[in-house]
Amino acid sequence: MLKRICGVAAALFLLSCTLPKSQSTAPSRAPVEAMTAALPAAAGTYRIDGSRSELRLLVYRAGALANLGHNHVILNRNLNGSIHVASTLAASSLSFSVPVAGFIIDDAQARREEGNDFAAEIPDDAKAGTLKNMTGPALLDAAQYQTISLRSLEFQQSGEQFSARLAVSVAGHESTLDVPFVLTADRNSLTATAAFELRQTALGLTPFSLLLGALAVRDAMQVKLNVVAVMEPQH
Repeated sequence: MLKRICGVAAALFLLSCTLPKSQSTAPSRAPVEAMTAALPAAAGTYRIDGSRSELRLLVYRAGALANLGHNHVILNRNLNGSIHVASTLAASSLSFSVPVAGFIIDDAQARREEGNDFAAEIPDDAKAGTLKNMTGPALLDAAQYQTISLRSLEFQQSGEQFSARLAVSVAGHESTLDVPFVLTADRNSLTATAAFELRQTALGLTPFSLLLGALAVRDAMQVKLNVVAVMEPQH
């Protein structure tokens, strides 16, 4: 019973953490000349390829009774949207959505890919319970808000490192999130990848805990995002 409680609560918490309700601290400003630099891709509109893009969220157990819980992997492989590459970084933009119904809890292959921290098997009924609670009215309210949307407010660049300030809209609330990412491109496609730590306390949230903290979710979470986009045909 404790394992199921911890699994459901950990997944619920991670989604609230990943879709922040308060503004995060902005990164250091890049030099002015970097803001006018061109992105390493041809100008045009790139459509996100949902079959090759993925949002992956990792949550870790904590506390003296952590062995009664599980670490969890939450996926969404149904990203939809576009990236507009302009002549300068400042004029470029990103917009995409994530369907709430597309979240997958503890995919077996994904858990294997994440290594020993996710070696334990999670029962199917625990996965289903986690998903039901996560998409219910107390959190994402999928019946009223079918998608989570993200749009760029600003891009920055320092050398080969990029950063995007995103407006995130979830369940009727909007907040901002600063995300560092790496951008690569070929003749007609580009790939943006990001992997960063996100602390719930940095977002004004209280880490989940039971039994005076003996059973808890670790404050530090891991977010992994891979977005592949293909240039739309020119007419």
